[in-house]
Amino acid sequence: MTRRSIHVGSFAHQSPIPNASRIGNVIASGLIRGADPVTRKFPPTVEEQCVHMFNNIRLTVEAGGARVEDIIKVTFWMQQLERKPVNDEWVKMFPSAEQRPARQIMEVAMEPGVLVQCDTLAVIES
Repeated sequence: MTRRSIHVGSFAHQSPIPNASRIGNVIASGLIRGADPVTRKFPPTVEEQCVHMFNNIRLTVEAGGARVEDIIKVTFWMQQLERKPVNDEWVKMFPSAEQRPARQIMEVAMEPGVLVQCDTLAVIES
């Protein structure tokens, strides 16, 4: 199978890497962050960054030909562990408790201005 790079123009990486890659029916993202799509700057609150990050999750999987329902795992990294801002957006994107993907949140040091980031793994049903 051939690997295909997935690029999302509204939040493309500065480095020479795609936002995600797809082989067959599997899509793996790189880091997805919550920069404002207009200013490309990181908002000052984790809540605002989460709103943008979850929108970027959707844009990434859709650019690869998948749907949010195809996501099977999301890993989050936070500068300061605060589950509520992630949980608030999580239940909006994945309202059914019986059909949510696996998830992990870890607290780690971040680049300046970044309060939360994630990556995703999606499998497109045949």
